[in-house]
This record gives sequence, C-alpha cells and structure tokens, in this order.
Amino acid sequence: MTGASIRLDSVQFSYGSTQMSFNLSVESSDIVAVMGPSGSGKSTLLNLVAGFERPASGSVMIAGRDVSALPPAQRPVSMVFQENNLFAHLTVAQNVGLGRSPSLRLDAADHSDIDRALERTGLAGKQARLPAQLSGGERQRVALARVLVRSQPVLLLDEPFASLGPALRREMLELVRALHAEHGMTVLMVTHHPDDAHALAHRIAFIEEGRVSACADTATMFSENAPESFKAYIGN
Repeated sequence: MTGASIRLDSVQFSYGSTQMSFNLSVESSDIVAVMGPSGSGKSTLLNLVAGFERPASGSVMIAGRDVSALPPAQRPVSMVFQENNLFAHLTVAQNVGLGRSPSLRLDAADHSDIDRALERTGLAGKQARLPAQLSGGERQRVALARVLVRSQPVLLLDEPFASLGPALRREMLELVRALHAEHGMTVLMVTHHPDDAHALAHRIAFIEEGRVSACADTATMFSENAPESFKAYIGN
C-alpha cells in the first residue's frame, strides 16, 4: 500500500442554503488534519472525496484521476467514522472481512490477511467476538483492521476517536501513526482537538464557511504566523 495524491479543484456543493466551494491539494502519503468550526464543511469535504456526496461542479482527483462521477465502492479510499460502522450481528473477523468481500466469500488467503490485520491492531484472539463484547477503543481498532485488508491508498478519518478518553485517543493516534509509517497511505483526518492535529498531522487545512481558508504545515499553523481566524478558533 502506498499513498495517492488528492486534489479538489473548484468543487462546488450546496447543503440546504449553505454554499460550499473547495480547493485543496494533498500530496501522496501526506497526513492532513481538517479543522474548523462545527458546520463549516469538514465532513462534507471528506464525503466529497469518498463519493458519499457529489459535487455540482468542479473535480475530485485521486492519483491524478478524476473520480467525481465514481460511486464510493469504486474509489481508492477507506473511511473510518465516529461510529465505526460495525455490524452488531457479525463477529470481529467478519466485520474486518467485509473490507475484502462485501459478500464475505473469503478464501484461505483472505482469512490469513484478516488474522494479520487483527494482530497488527492489537486484536489477536478476538476474531469470534461480537462488537458488543468490545470496548470503544477495540471497536475502532476493528475499523482500522478493515482498512488494512482493504489496502487502499487514501484513508479518511471523520473524528473516529472523538468519543474516547484522552489516554485512549492518544493510543489510537499512535496506532494510526504506526500504520502510516508502515503503509504510507494518504490520510485526511477531521478533528476538533488541536492536540491530535499537532501530534499526528504534517499539515492543517482550516475550513471556514464551506471553504479552505488556510492550509499550511502544522508548525506554522501553531505559531504566531498562523491566520488570526485559526488562532481564534483554537483559543490562542
């Protein structure tokens, strides 16, 4: 697995009376934290990349290819949501296996890959458990294991650790950092936590009123040279 570049070129989208227009370039294997006030368009931006929303105009490019008209299943993207998207009636192994085959028609190689992904995310021996038998952090680890078996070059994280306590959230961020170091996927991560962005992201894209108002390296965004609106947002 290696990363893929992402480019949103004059992407126009309307949500009710709210008009959004996104321009953003993300280099291959970069980690970008997407930050901004509630309702500014952070999740919408991720959904446009994933294909859950379609732009009225403009183009969404991944690895130099226009994917604007492609459905989510045909885009080289994996996404982890705040609610982890696990099926309560399926085991841990089956939930991970959905990343390889939606019909769960899995061969021996698939099962081997699932076991390796679960071991890598700290879930070895828990293949037969149901989501209700797991902690919140373990459920998010299942979602990350599913990312590994999907082996896509782009990973979208929509506040997946927001409901976790500080210590567990830091643990999950370290896991994402380690997986990125091993696989080099491009990561877009929506977060409201400046500490999370500071700890993980190479760059920060700041969203205001449906637009990317600033995008710079993390050190700059957490310095006196940051835009005043961003400093006001993080309370600096």
